[in-house]
Amino acid sequence: MKIHDYPETDSLYIELRPQPGTEAREVAPGLILDLDAAGEVVGLDLDHAAARFDLTTVDTVALPRPTVRAA
Repeated sequence: MKIHDYPETDSLYIELRPQPGTEAREVAPGLILDLDAAGEVVGLDLDHAAARFDLTTVDTVALPRPTVRAA
């Protein structure tokens, strides 16, 4: 999983899988699901992210992997 911050558009993209998205569905105002060709969710796009959420800290809780990398 990767988290991408795009301050120029005030959006946050949470990449769940490396596959490209082929369809986008807005499921709530400002929350878009990216789907692959099989209809599986590959990412989440949050519009107006900094205006809606505190992006200064990212906490992780009970990740299933023992290693966390920061880019």
